[in-house]
Parts: sequence; C-alpha cells; structure tokens
Amino acid sequence: MPTAFQDGAYPDDVVQKGHPTTTAKPRERAVLVGIERPGAEWGLASSLAELERLAFTAGADVVGTATQKMSSPNPATFVGSGKVQEVRELAVANEADVVIFDDELTPSQQANLERAMPESMKVIDRTALILDIFALHAKSKEGRLQVRLAQNQYLYPRLRGMWAHLASNRMGGGVGSRFGEGESQLEVDRRIVRNRITSIRRELKTLARVRSQQRSSRYESGVFKVALVGYTNAGKSSLLNALCASDVYSDDLLFATLDSTTRRLTLPEGRESTLTDTVGFIQKLPTTLVEAFKSTLDEIGGADLLLHVVDASSPDHLQQIDSVNDVLHQIAATDKPRILVFNKADLLEADVLDAMTRRYPEAHFASSLTGFGTDALVNAVSVAAASRDARMSVLIPFERGDVASLAHRRCHVVTESYTEEGIEMSVRVPSELRGRFERFAR
Repeated sequence: MPTAFQDGAYPDDVVQKGHPTTTAKPRERAVLVGIERPGAEWGLASSLAELERLAFTAGADVVGTATQKMSSPNPATFVGSGKVQEVRELAVANEADVVIFDDELTPSQQANLERAMPESMKVIDRTALILDIFALHAKSKEGRLQVRLAQNQYLYPRLRGMWAHLASNRMGGGVGSRFGEGESQLEVDRRIVRNRITSIRRELKTLARVRSQQRSSRYESGVFKVALVGYTNAGKSSLLNALCASDVYSDDLLFATLDSTTRRLTLPEGRESTLTDTVGFIQKLPTTLVEAFKSTLDEIGGADLLLHVVDASSPDHLQQIDSVNDVLHQIAATDKPRILVFNKADLLEADVLDAMTRRYPEAHFASSLTGFGTDALVNAVSVAAASRDARMSVLIPFERGDVASLAHRRCHVVTESYTEEGIEMSVRVPSELRGRFERFAR
C-alpha cells in the first residue's frame, strides 16, 4: 500500500527513525481492527466494509478482520490487551504488512500498538489511511499542499510517541534512558514539522488569494453558481459530466477526485450558470482535512445552490446524508438552498425506486449513466435560479448590443420584441446585475 507518511518517511522528507523503508509491492496485505460500541450511528459491519474499500483504494487487500465489543476504546491500546495479542497473531499468520484501525488512534495508543506488533509491520488508523489516499489522488499544486498540511498536522503530536518507542528499543530502561539522542532529535523533528506547517500555510494563503479573486470575478458576473456536495463515490463527477456534457475524470473509487472543478451549465432558457464539483465527504472525516481544504470548501460557501448528491443504491445512504450534513455544519453552509439528488437510480429495482420516491417527495432521482432524471434536475436548477430574480421591463437601444447579449447570457428573457427605438424585453434579472439594467427600465 503506497503510504504518504507511514512507510519510512515523514511528509517532506523528515526521516522517521526506526521505521525502515520497505520495498514497494503491487498490493500489500492488511488486517482491519474495529470496535462495536452501543448506540453508534454506523454499524460496525458497514464501517469496516467502508474501511476495506479505503484500504483497496490505497493499494491493500484485506486478509483478516478483528473486532471487539466495547463501550469505549481502551485508552492505552484502543482494544483490550488480549485482543491486541489476537491481532498480532492474526497479522503474523496472514503475513500482513499493515494493521489498520477503524478510528483515529491517539499518539500513545499508536506507540503502544507499534511496540506490540512485529517491527516490520505498520500500524495506522482510518485518518492516516484517508490522508494516504488524498496524497495519491491530489493533482493540483493547491491540492498537494493541502494534503501535505493535513499530514504534517496529523504527524506533529505523534512525534513523541514515535521517539519514545525508539528510545526504549535502543537504550532500555534504567539510569540514562530518560535523555539522549532520541530526545534531542525529537526537538529537531518537531521544529522541522512546525516550519513545514508554517511554510505550507504561507503558500496556501497565496493560492487562496488567487482563488478568492477568481471567485469574486464569478460572483460579480451575476452567474448563478451551483456546487455539487455529497459523500465520496456518490457520483458527483459523473453527474457533472452528464449535466454539462464534459469529460471530467471520474472513477468507481473513494476520493477519485479531490480538486474542485467548475464547468458551464446552460439552463433551458439559454441562461448560463456554473456547476462546481467539490471534494467528497466521508464519516469520521479528519478535522485536519477540513481545515486544510478550507479554500477549496469555500466554493461551497460561495454557491447560490447546493446539489446534495446521494448514492441511491447504498444501504447506508441515510448515514451518508447525515455525514455530509455534519461537514456542511462545520463549514457553516447549512443555510444554503439545497436540492437532494439521488444518483445511480438505474441500480434500483422499480419497487425500491417507487418507495424511495414516496419517502423523499422533494428529492430528484437521476442516473448520470443513463441520463434518467437529468433534464428534470436542470429544470429544478433553473427554477431555483429564477426565484431570486427581479422581473424588469427594459428598452435596450440597438447600439447597446452588449446589454442585450448580457440579458441572454446571464438572465432569463421572458419576452422580446424589436421596435424602432430598440429591443423591448421582459427579463428576470439577478440582483447582482440589476444596476446594469435599471437605466433601460420602462
């Protein structure tokens, strides 16, 4: 499994002592570990199934699974001491390369678990796995910087645990084991990571200013802005392609695309709008990623309308909707106008589709693969765009063809006729453009 910072190197080449670099393999072998807690929103089976998909996306095949019923994680080793030994035996018996825990481990838990496993075996958690996938799929400079920032923020509090593990292995207990090379090198590594975080934030701030200027230009243009949000692998990129006749990369993988992509969407009356695909969400989304991807997620905050895309075929669609709502709350975007879109409707049996349609009467059901429901969805976007417009009657002189063109591109022209004095229009005008038409009002 390609790893961003667990496989022998910290982000940005901070050397991780005691964790030798392994030879790359086509596929690694993984053991998954999860705990079943009473009242958990996600069932353990669903959560581990998703963790297996994450592992597969990162390049690992699951060869074993260990679970335990607990009211709360063990503060020292996440699972009980007996279960730790069972996990070790399971991993060794299946020649596993990595043990993946279904929740984020504390630095001390990770250090204790690494001590309990064979030295060559990696121990990572769900957060590290998600960060690893983001590192694999980030393509743009901003995306790569955002992932590096999240990696370093995740790494920083774990340095002490890593060095404590090393020092004990190297020097043993007793007098003289409390200080020495490990402690001094720990401070060096901490300073390097802190400097990296500062440097990356500075670069991201510069890129954010550029993105903000581009966004401001779009906002001032009067173009109606729509953003796709949803759980990872709900089919947002495929839906973007279906609605905009574009060829944005999409794949049946978790987090196949990370960088936001904007395409032109022409509404039925000829009016232009924009449709932006954004990074997918997931349960237990690392807070470091939410912070690091803030400038990308600002695309959601700046949209006039959100299309909340849900995988209609997923048995966990209710939990996925809740997870998306949680992230929207984190980025203060819950008050945005929203249309619920159940994608992949072609995968549903007719009776299931009928039942879901009755259960969600306000939602739209569509298939980016077959085109089912996409026309109705575009019409719904058109209605939402028109709802914030003001109806105006204008007379535009023939020499002001630029204003007439603007009306056709950015507004909804209801009626149009030609007179000796110019072009008479009844037009629905967005609030941002009202000043451009007021001088021609009749």
